Amino acid sequence: MTAADTQIERRWQQVHTWGPYGLLAIGALLAAVSSELIGAPGEWYAAGGLVLAAIVLQLWWNGTRSRRAGHGRIPSRAGTAYYVVRWAIAFALTWINPFFAFYAATGYMDADELIPGMWRRLGLFASAITVAGAQSGGLPPKSVPQWIGFAGLLVANSALQTVVAHLTEQEEQRSHQRAETISELERTNTALQQALDENAALHAQLLVQAREAGVADERRRLAAEIHDTIAQGLTGIIAQLQVVANAPDLDIARTHLDRAAGLARHSLGEARRSVQNLAPVALENDGLPDALKNTVAEWGERTGVRVEFTVAGPAEQLHDEVSATLLRIAQEALSNTARHARATRAGVTLTFLGDEVILDIRDDGRGFDPLAVRQRTGTGGFGLDGMRARAERIAGHLTVESEPGHGTALSARVPLVRHDP
Repeated sequence: MTAADTQIERRWQQVHTWGPYGLLAIGALLAAVSSELIGAPGEWYAAGGLVLAAIVLQLWWNGTRSRRAGHGRIPSRAGTAYYVVRWAIAFALTWINPFFAFYAATGYMDADELIPGMWRRLGLFASAITVAGAQSGGLPPKSVPQWIGFAGLLVANSALQTVVAHLTEQEEQRSHQRAETISELERTNTALQQALDENAALHAQLLVQAREAGVADERRRLAAEIHDTIAQGLTGIIAQLQVVANAPDLDIARTHLDRAAGLARHSLGEARRSVQNLAPVALENDGLPDALKNTVAEWGERTGVRVEFTVAGPAEQLHDEVSATLLRIAQEALSNTARHARATRAGVTLTFLGDEVILDIRDDGRGFDPLAVRQRTGTGGFGLDGMRARAERIAGHLTVESEPGHGTALSARVPLVRHDP
């Protein structure tokens, strides 16, 4: 309830508390001024006694307000009894002197608060009888014209009070609906606030999970980069040094030492770029087709395996992430071929096909059973699962076809995302 509503409610309470006293005082004063309308002294005593009874009744009713405070403005049996007794006193006073109809008019003010349901209309009609009798010249009417005037005034007062009562009931209904709407809005606001608090907690939890996922993803990225760069480079260096150890003359040894030094420099550059999340060294100055061509040629020269590289379709400048992903997959696949396949021939094909880029690596090695491959090899490598994760990271997928004794074919298909200008 707003401050304005509280102030209006307080004023209504003051009217209901002091209004009957004021109207009784007005009626008594006008009756005293027009004393000739009161005949025998017994009527004076009767009027005085009734005025005193009205005051006592009002004092009693106002004294019970503290007990009624918790019920608000809700009709009750006590309120109906109070209304009936007050009406009877007002009717008797008006019978003695018509000016006491001012006091009888109090029935118009609080019938909606004292009398429940349809009985309220009856209470208003009873008050209208008293007021109409006073307006027509006093009770009881003493002539036919006075009876006719009384009837007309009673109809007019009743009709007016019926309209007022109807409007009052509608206003009460609207007030009740507003109160229910406000209560519903308060419940909705409470539920909304709870939802907002829950969303805030969920948002904080998601942020924590996102940070944890980001840390885990960065760790996987660095692990894969180290595996694809430093680990492969060290493997190549070891292979070259083994050749040096068994070299028959100094020239062959020097050649392989130069290759080992080149691999060491290459691995160092890759390590630096992996930490900084930059593109592979091979892509620093070349596009993916040229980088793959150089990588395949270098791998064939280092391993002695006959290998061919082919580009199919019109080559396009790819997004850096797509190029880096396909190059890393090719490097890992060739590294696996060198370590495990014992192949004599291999082939790498890069195909630009509409909205896809396809990388195929095949060899004539000893093959394997793809279903028997674990997520990580015993030596700590990432293998097929690492290549598959790289492809899926850019919305692609990896397929492997292999059979023991019949070689291996690996195909990575990723969306063709062009380089940002």
